[in-house]
Amino acid sequence: MATHTTHEKHTSALPGRVRHSAKVHIEKDKLALRFYDVIPSTLQALDEVIETLMILAREMKCDSRRLDEVELALREALANAVIHGNRQDEDKNVVVRCFCQPDRGMLLIVEDEGMGFNPAKVPNPTNAECLLETHGRGLFLMKRLMDHVRISRRGRSGTRVTLLKRLKTK
Repeated sequence: MATHTTHEKHTSALPGRVRHSAKVHIEKDKLALRFYDVIPSTLQALDEVIETLMILAREMKCDSRRLDEVELALREALANAVIHGNRQDEDKNVVVRCFCQPDRGMLLIVEDEGMGFNPAKVPNPTNAECLLETHGRGLFLMKRLMDHVRISRRGRSGTRVTLLKRLKTK
């Protein structure tokens, strides 16, 4: 792959293709793997990953409003993977990847080892019966904050959440 930064934790080539990026005008041949990590399914593991990925976003010189949106969506995707996907089972991992095209945007991929779910069955948190709930807004927020969100099965078990953010420079 192309250039790597000091933020990268693993440098091995990743299997598979990022098929859905073409739909949102990110040029696949210009995407560079900037971050790859496998973390345990604990909430404590999330902050370091988020902090490192936000450093990458700042290096891309994107505007602060977009940085806040990326951070919140990423935090929701990771928390969902740990809490709902892997059920905080420390024997299961969460894989996090970040591909960047500095003049275009960031593609974030979060994968868990859970049983998967049907996103169509997640209730809309803006429905009257859901307004007072203390949970259930993560997927809704990701879709509102990012330019593209895709939920897919990951092999025999697990869920892959793909988040795309087009970045506008300052």
